[in-house]
Amino acid sequence: MVQALLAYMAIVSIVLLVMMGMDKSRAKKHEWRIAERTLFTLAIAGGAVGGVLGMYLFRHKTRHNSFAFGFPLLAAIQIFIIVQLWGSSL
Repeated sequence: MVQALLAYMAIVSIVLLVMMGMDKSRAKKHEWRIAERTLFTLAIAGGAVGGVLGMYLFRHKTRHNSFAFGFPLLAAIQIFIIVQLWGSSL
């Protein structure tokens, strides 16, 4: 169960990381952007770690307080949940 949840969160994190990179690239080219709601939905759905990595790897959305505080907070909560589930499954 915990391994499945961890795999799910890893996949969603990778998807969000890639989307953050795509959005940054589109921003530089003044092209159509990925909605912030979509990015937050993926973060809430388990991809916050990938969102945080994407923020700092691509230097994207780091000036937006909702992202700068929201993504790390969500990531901490998600990591806490995984650690708690992992500990209880031993």
